[in-house]
Amino acid sequence: MITAHKLSSALIRHTASIFLLAAVSATTVSLNAAEFPGYIDAPERRTTGIGKFYMGREISFVMGHQAAAWLNRPGRIQEEMPDEVVANMGLDPDHVVADIGAGSGYFSFRIAKLVPEGKVMAVDIQQEMLDLIEHRKGIDKVDNIEGVMGTIDDPNLPANSIDAAIMVDAYHEFSHPFEMINGIYNALRPGGRIFLLEYRGEDESVPIRPLHKMTEEQVVKEMGVFGLEWTDTLDFLPWQHMMIFTKVE
Repeated sequence: MITAHKLSSALIRHTASIFLLAAVSATTVSLNAAEFPGYIDAPERRTTGIGKFYMGREISFVMGHQAAAWLNRPGRIQEEMPDEVVANMGLDPDHVVADIGAGSGYFSFRIAKLVPEGKVMAVDIQQEMLDLIEHRKGIDKVDNIEGVMGTIDDPNLPANSIDAAIMVDAYHEFSHPFEMINGIYNALRPGGRIFLLEYRGEDESVPIRPLHKMTEEQVVKEMGVFGLEWTDTLDFLPWQHMMIFTKVE
């Protein structure tokens, strides 16, 4: 015989289950709300890229680990002003920052100094790059950088786990930019920021191949797919835009 108490308990459990399912469904919708613009494969149109187009631009070839020495070239200090870049990120000591396309860790180690109570997630798709970072961590005795093996379509970061993400001269090389930004967006906490540095595509005097540059307009268009708020563009760098986007929820 079903008593009033048992019936009441069953109703409570059933109602709780409905609310839980609703919450899960709402989260799923939130994480997948962006509409995929699609890719166009047109190898016959290839210039110095891969013959794959996203929102009107051709995607560039990826720089391999063989060029790691170039990433650490002495002239990069003057060309890209890395210390000034990280100083302009407005990080708190306990922030968790993802360096997407970290390479040899050129920016990761600088950021790590600013987040002594937090950490840097150094994401790369090449194990050789992550090995270089691990080697330097041992030499410099740095313990707040964590190497993360990503894939071409997934940064491999947990949801709501980072306060900021930075991409320096990397985004234009992503063969799956929609999936990568989707993964970064999901990993950002509400109010989290993306710092995207690219050589200025509007400036013909910047001595970089066209596909390795991006215009501010193009970047804003691509980030807008996810509803990211274009917060600011800092143009204190000699050749690059430093664009800032915020996850607003």
